[in-house]
Amino acid sequence: MGKVLIFGHQNPDTDAIGAAIAYANLQKELGIDAEAVALGTPNEETQFALEHFGLTAPRVVEKIAAETNEVMLVDHNEFQQSVSDIEDLTILAVVDHHRIANFQTANPLYYRAEPVGCTSTIVLKLYKENNIAVPAKIAGIMLSAIISDTLLFKSPTCTQEDIDAANELAEIARVDLNSYGLDLLKAGTNLSTKSEAELLDLDAKSFPMADKTVRIAQVNTVDLDEVFARQDALRDAMLDENVKNGYDLFLLLVTNVLNSDSELLVAGEPREMVTEAFKVKLENDRAFLPGVVSRKKQIVPQLTEAFEK
Repeated sequence: MGKVLIFGHQNPDTDAIGAAIAYANLQKELGIDAEAVALGTPNEETQFALEHFGLTAPRVVEKIAAETNEVMLVDHNEFQQSVSDIEDLTILAVVDHHRIANFQTANPLYYRAEPVGCTSTIVLKLYKENNIAVPAKIAGIMLSAIISDTLLFKSPTCTQEDIDAANELAEIARVDLNSYGLDLLKAGTNLSTKSEAELLDLDAKSFPMADKTVRIAQVNTVDLDEVFARQDALRDAMLDENVKNGYDLFLLLVTNVLNSDSELLVAGEPREMVTEAFKVKLENDRAFLPGVVSRKKQIVPQLTEAFEK
């Protein structure tokens, strides 16, 4: 076995980066020549976590086949969310907490998927199963991933396993979980300096639904009005992305991390699927979704069901 590259999904969030770093460190401890890489530059929240714990951001790659043909995936499995030449690579392992879709391999592989709130929760289990201690810095970035993915345990995707893992990792990393968690989430809500295109690309994933391609982006904020003051420009940018990339429907989920409510901005067609999925009426291309914070659990399944009817 040669060099193995480990990475999360495109437009990486804190779990995509953190799980890659942690899993690569575990593989090194197990004797594998592994390196964590990223399919995009870390966002402000992730960069805050990396700097806090004295870690270097993984190098960004666009293609991998020219460098190695062996990879491991974390925090994703769907090929459209992965590196562009994924079909040319040998996938040795996947560690994930999402649905399994659009995924196939020619060879057997190690696949670990669990219905928890964060991939890093699963990675912690793997450290324990292999009797390998988690270094403090690695514990810090894993803790950050859990805080981010569960919105400090407010997301419906959060499980008791995530909470227990976060408390354990906070002790190893020597931080106060709640105060650090709030600082981390607030670090990711500085949106004023970003263009509309940058906002839409911060945390966005594409999903095939029936014969359509649905793009769903999510941004976190402490002030919904601040984001929607740019509504016209955001909608125009979403429509432009639809044309350039062949998306049929583009949804922007804007989530208030303080009160766990979201508002949805919709561009493209068939928008009646949004009405069907969430039992809401779109007004000025918007719909308020109280208590909705999770794309994975509260947006994608409902939309998929609406498209399949």
